[in-house]
Amino acid sequence: MSIIFEQYNYAIVIILMMTGLYVVFASRNLIKKLVGLSIFQTSVFLLYITIGKVSGGQPPIIVESHGADHASLEPVLVAAANAKDAVAHAASKSDVLYSNPLPHVLILTAIVVGVATLAIGLALVVRIRETYGTIEEDEIEALDYQYNLEGTAD
Repeated sequence: MSIIFEQYNYAIVIILMMTGLYVVFASRNLIKKLVGLSIFQTSVFLLYITIGKVSGGQPPIIVESHGADHASLEPVLVAAANAKDAVAHAASKSDVLYSNPLPHVLILTAIVVGVATLAIGLALVVRIRETYGTIEEDEIEALDYQYNLEGTAD
């Protein structure tokens, strides 16, 4: 039972993901489908943020001490000519654990894409409502079927 409390983020992600997926598949209303898609996208965002979290990690911001100047850093860079020496020197110099900012940057980009997708979806729903007079998939399919059989829009 304690494992569930330790990994509650994943339980929330799974619940949100399944809820969004169910709404997309079960609903016949186009607006509800877009809401389900947004819930699903939010669960994916939470999943990536949860995976990207480093326990005990600090933001990757390196602050120079006030006593150090750039001239004192040059011999260190010259002495660490190859990559192995540079990594070993950096590891011995600092025992600080840094978080990787890449997942968070990707999520910011995904949020922008998700908002744009939702805006386009809502614009399409508005146009469908203007054309068909409804946003229910069953009624839209019936009107399409009627138009294809009769050739008139009634």
